[in-house]
Amino acid sequence: MTLLEPHNMPFAAALVIMLILAIVQLIGVADFGDADVDMEVDADGMPDAGMLDGLLTLLGIGRIPLTIWLALFLFLFAGIGLSIQELAASLTGGPLYSWLAALIAGAAALPVTGIFARPLGRIMPKDHTTAVSTDSLVGRRARITDGVARQASPARARVKDVHGQSHYVMVEPHEASSELHAGDEVLLVRREGNQFYATALAERRLSPTNQQ
Repeated sequence: MTLLEPHNMPFAAALVIMLILAIVQLIGVADFGDADVDMEVDADGMPDAGMLDGLLTLLGIGRIPLTIWLALFLFLFAGIGLSIQELAASLTGGPLYSWLAALIAGAAALPVTGIFARPLGRIMPKDHTTAVSTDSLVGRRARITDGVARQASPARARVKDVHGQSHYVMVEPHEASSELHAGDEVLLVRREGNQFYATALAERRLSPTNQQ
């Protein structure tokens, strides 16, 4: 079974696109490879904003540059697809229809890409020209993305730094009796180690200079 047979064409095409992306990244023709994927969602208009944000994180989108994420997905899609066709041929004597194999491979490649993207994002070199200290996030607005933050029970929140890049931090309410729910906009008021403490913006009056 060769790569260029009709039933393998989706996977051959994926490899070609992956190579094109690699060449573009190497020669620096485009700068979209370092784009920060950030979907700003109004929680009042879409109550499932936290779920969508969690899904993007699960898939590894935003952990590594978009071009690299796409190249990784295409590589895994092609590898899984070719393996499916080989397995089908050995079990049934013939490969699957190309569209069926592509559908199965695509569904399988998405979570696998997320599994590889998350650790890859931790070891990839960062652009130090836009690096910020963790302390600089104190005093900025954030939005709770998952769960409910209570005393001794933090929830995940997204905050943008001065460069507009998104960071994810764990947040507890500054007031012990308060609760911060998914979708709430909060103000990060202090930090202890990796733990941030926040108060809901509805509980404070901010001047326009304090807003992002």
